[in-house]
Parts: sequence; structure tokens; C-alpha cells
Amino acid sequence: MRRTAIALAASAAAVSLAACGAFDGSSGGSGSATPKKGDDIQVGLLLPEKENPRYDNFDYPIIQKQVQSLTHGKGKVVYANAEADAAKQSQQLDQMIQDKVDVLLVDAVDSKAIAPDVQKAKDAGIPVIAYDRLAQGPIDAYISFDNELVGQVQGRALVEKLNDSTGSSKIVMMNGSPTDPNAAQFKEGALSELSGKVNIVAKYDTKDWKPENAKANMLEAIKAVGANNIAGVYSANDGMAGAVIEALKESGVTKLPPVTGQDASLDAVQRIVTGEQYMSVYKSYPQEATNAAEMAVAKVQGRSIEFDALTRDSVDSPTEKKIPSMLVPVVALTQKNIKDTVVQDNIFTIQQICTAAYRTACAEIRLK
Repeated sequence: MRRTAIALAASAAAVSLAACGAFDGSSGGSGSATPKKGDDIQVGLLLPEKENPRYDNFDYPIIQKQVQSLTHGKGKVVYANAEADAAKQSQQLDQMIQDKVDVLLVDAVDSKAIAPDVQKAKDAGIPVIAYDRLAQGPIDAYISFDNELVGQVQGRALVEKLNDSTGSSKIVMMNGSPTDPNAAQFKEGALSELSGKVNIVAKYDTKDWKPENAKANMLEAIKAVGANNIAGVYSANDGMAGAVIEALKESGVTKLPPVTGQDASLDAVQRIVTGEQYMSVYKSYPQEATNAAEMAVAKVQGRSIEFDALTRDSVDSPTEKKIPSMLVPVVALTQKNIKDTVVQDNIFTIQQICTAAYRTACAEIRLK
């Protein structure tokens, strides 16, 4: 909770500074540093994959819009998506170094493998901000959600749901990719809530977060444990949750156990509406992406006061200590608060959620 409070304070400070003209390109006075660059800057944005639609639908356009806003329409975002290929991302990062972008926002496919490329950028004088995942190497800053809190929220929700029912406490744990440091933090947070309260009968680290790998793992667990003996499934994200539910259905399960998720994707929200998926974790992508753009612009323009206000927390990676950071808070998404989260934040409209196939289910939970 300390980190959440700090993240909220940083966001508030950033808004306050922006309101005072901190990003208006002016100089002079105790509140401004002389910019290293003007508004004509290039921000390199490297995102990891397209399996999760958030990156193309939210992160990229929000960052692009915010960079343009902060630079009076003169700044540009150079975007590349690695499509879950670490080698491809390495090539993309190298190309951006050659193209002499001014700053890099990097969401690493493989946080360890990207370290030499981060060093190359550093050697070329290009600051690197780790976005959403904590990359190794000499990064200048990090922005993400409070990942341990994500796991805690998921684990706590599952335990509370199981406490409301009777019967087996056997659960399957479907964790994320072993190459993603976020996955380890989600797992750690979840285990802090699950350990000693449920019986974890099968655990998997899912290669590349791919739903097909999660489905294969779940089918294996069902075969070993028995479909009707599984009381719940901890799934680290929504893509895998959908695959887990498919595997359960294909195995003849008609009354689905509670399944967790993360990302509040549209199909997951619709599964929550029907009751197929119990919960997801809503993470405010607009807040994360907006603050990331502000960090990038402040860094490259030499606005240290504004940059420090945005990075009041710090984290350690395996290669660096006390990395300036912002950790954005999260919330559990269930049937009860769809309207107060993804609808209120304009992520999805009720019309997008409650299409013809879901209209009856939406009416039943009074989502209208």
C-alpha cells in the first residue's frame, strides 16, 4: 500500500506541475530547468506483442497523443511491436538507435535478453525508460502497475470467492511467462494470499503468455486432478483465462469454477458479465501511458524537477539499484463494478460490452 500511495502522490504532483505550466516549454525561474531538447523530439516506443490488444488499442495511441500535446504538435512517436519475438525487438531497438531517437520507452519481450541493447542505447546517449515491464540494463526510469498488488488482488478475490462456497479447495495456478519479470511479481503477490488458504494442486509457468500453451497446461491439469475436483483457477491474465475456460468446457464442465484474470480485455469483461470468468484486474492504461509520455518528454528536455515528481518511488532490478519509478494502482474488476471502471474510464462503452449475444446477461446484472 505504501507504493500505491506514492504512485498516487506522483500522479497528483504531475498533474499539479502540468497545470502550472511545467511542460509548456518555458525556461527561467526556480521551477524550470533549461531543456536539452526543444519540442521537436522523437520518442521511440517498443511494445512487446499483439496477442493482448491493449498495446495497439490503448498504449500506443495514448502515448502518441500525449507526446504531441506536450510538444505543441511537434514531437513524434516512432512505434514498433515485437510480436512476442525477443530477437525482433532487439533489431527494432538497434534500428531506433541508428535513427537517433531522443528517448526510448521499452516494454521488453525478454527483460534479461534486452539488457545489452539497453546498454547500446545508453552508450549512444539515448535515455531508456522501462515501460510496463522492468527491463535489465542501465535504464533511466521505470513505470508500471504495482505488480505484487495485482497478484494480491487476484489471489484475495479467489480466496474470498472460495470461502463463500463449500467443497474442494483445490486450485490450479496458471502463471505467466518465465521470461517476464512481471509474471514473477504477480505470482509472488498471489501466493502471499493463496498460501495456507487453498490447496494448489498444479502450477504452471506459461511460455510466452500464449493462450494455446495455457490451454495445453490446463488440459494436463484436468487429466491429473479431475475436472470436477478443481475448485478454482488462478490465471495471471485474461488471455490465459479464456483458454482455461475453453479447456474446462471441452472437458465437460458445465458449472465453471471461479477463474481470475488481468487486463480487463473486452472478451474478458463479457465473460465476467455471463459469469464464465469470475474477475479480472483493471489497470488504468490511460494513466500509465499518459505518465510514461510525460516522463519521456521531461527526461529528454532535461526537466529534472518534473521528472523527479513523476518518479518518487524506486525499484531494484537484477542489474540496477534504486531505479526512479512510478507504480500505478489497480482494482479488482467483477460484475459489480464494470460501470465504475472500464465504462467510466472510456475503455469500453456499454454498447461494446452488451452486444446481442450478451444483452440478456447485461440486463440480469443491470448493466445498462
